[in-house]
Amino acid sequence: MRPRHTVADVLEMEQLQLKSLGLTSWHCRALQAIRRCRTKAMGGHIDKCDCCHALHISYNSCRNRHCPTCQGHKREEWIRAREGELLNVPYFHLVFTLPSEFNSYALSHGKIVYGSLFRAAWQTLRQFGDNPKHLGGRMGMIAVLHTWGQNMSLHPHLHCIVPGGGLNRSGQWKKAKSNGKYLFNVKSMSKVFRGKYVAELRKSGLKIPQEVYSAVFGKKWVVFAKQPFGSPRYVIEYLGRYTHKIAISNHRITDVDRKNR
Repeated sequence: MRPRHTVADVLEMEQLQLKSLGLTSWHCRALQAIRRCRTKAMGGHIDKCDCCHALHISYNSCRNRHCPTCQGHKREEWIRAREGELLNVPYFHLVFTLPSEFNSYALSHGKIVYGSLFRAAWQTLRQFGDNPKHLGGRMGMIAVLHTWGQNMSLHPHLHCIVPGGGLNRSGQWKKAKSNGKYLFNVKSMSKVFRGKYVAELRKSGLKIPQEVYSAVFGKKWVVFAKQPFGSPRYVIEYLGRYTHKIAISNHRITDVDRKNR
């Protein structure tokens, strides 16, 4: 079913307001691509049906990864490409979440804030994996960034799919020590993640007041861990939901108030 309203409709209506928000060039390019997707501004192409030989004229897609109109086939391509990389081992789902004190910096310095999140999460996993007390093996990770929560508010967090083990020094597979129940202790991981992330921010040169660091060190950081997935194939199907998904899809828009427009 085609949605009654689209994100592009709303963006078209609110062009003047969007210009007043002081968005970054990345935001502006993405919004423009979504607004122009599958319109005459993108140009078009002609398809010919092999069965009835009828001609069909269609407008081109913008192919922007944030577009809710044209990312379905990209998601399927990504899933098929990742399936060949799976190991026949249990996989765990971990979520690394940033405290809200960094939200304003995420909006203005996304590359630094989000890049530090990826590096800190990986450094945390690697530290636990390398330690013989916890595993003693070289690990791997597939991570996908989400910047919003279920209520569509800013909520930066990283979804990580991690195999339940790693390679020891002789190249042999070594499974996690928890008998498949969990990967590592999440309370211990949270403390290490907090230290790794703050260290990455300080190293980046981003100017953040000391009171912000004091506030985040006084809070419990969240590393959430789920039970292992039922099968490796389901791992990629699950993660595929996050790789090509935006906060506001066309089908979530139930009504648009066009009064006084």
